[in-house]
Formats: sequence, structure tokens, C-alpha cells
Amino acid sequence: MTAAPRSRAQRRADTERLLGTEVDLWVATASPDGVPWLVPLSFEWDGTTVLPATSAGSATGRNLAGGAVRLGLGATRDVAMIDGEVEVVGSDAMSRERGDRFAARTGFDPRGTAGFRWFVVTPRRVQAWREENELAGRDLMRDGQWLT
Repeated sequence: MTAAPRSRAQRRADTERLLGTEVDLWVATASPDGVPWLVPLSFEWDGTTVLPATSAGSATGRNLAGGAVRLGLGATRDVAMIDGEVEVVGSDAMSRERGDRFAARTGFDPRGTAGFRWFVVTPRRVQAWREENELAGRDLMRDGQWLT
């Protein structure tokens, strides 16, 4: 039996809980000529932006440098999708505090690793749903603003 749909406030709380507790998410990008690319990456969440790191020379790194990304978080029957704008930051240019949080959370510290970059993702659209009965109200954020 399908559970009753959650309120937007509950979906937002659930999404922020996932962002605060999960270590990995799916990163979907496309090359300039439209070739899709999907990989899992570890990340850190500061309450405003999502922070993955990867090699700037990898397909993911090159695609992220194009400025747009879609992130997937959670299970297929409790998913959050985040469309965001990307800012590329050098591996040694991140604040010490945020770099330390990333390293503690993920068990990996890209600082000082040749060719690695941080990719600061600012969410512009966030959606979350569990079942078909939540599809109609799946938008939680539009144009970078949380909906009420």
C-alpha cells in the first residue's frame, strides 16, 4: 500500500537530512556535444551548496566545468534530484574548514592532489518524491529559492 504523500515541508526536511547524512551521490553531466555521463562522487553539504571533487581532466571534471549538473540522491523510491550551477575551484583554493569537513565526511582529501578540483554546486531546482502520488508536488526549489 502506498503511503500518503508528504507535505512539501516534510520533503524538504527529508532532502536536507539526506544531504547532511549521505556521503555519495550520482552526478549526471553531458559533454559539449551532448554525450551523457553519470558517475557516483562523494560530497559535502554546507546547508547551501553541494561540494564534490574530482579530476579536472576526467570526463566528469570537463563536463562540470561547463557550468551545469544534475545530482541524484537517495533510493529510487525516495529520490531527490538537484539541478545546479557549478563553480570550479582549485584543490588548494577551498577554505581550510570546508576542505577539512569534506575530508572527514568522505575519507578522501583532494587538496594537494595534482589535477583535482572542487566543484561547488549551487542548487537552482530541487525535486523530491517517493511514489506517483508525490509527483504533482515534487518541486521543492525553483530558481534557487525554496518553495513554501
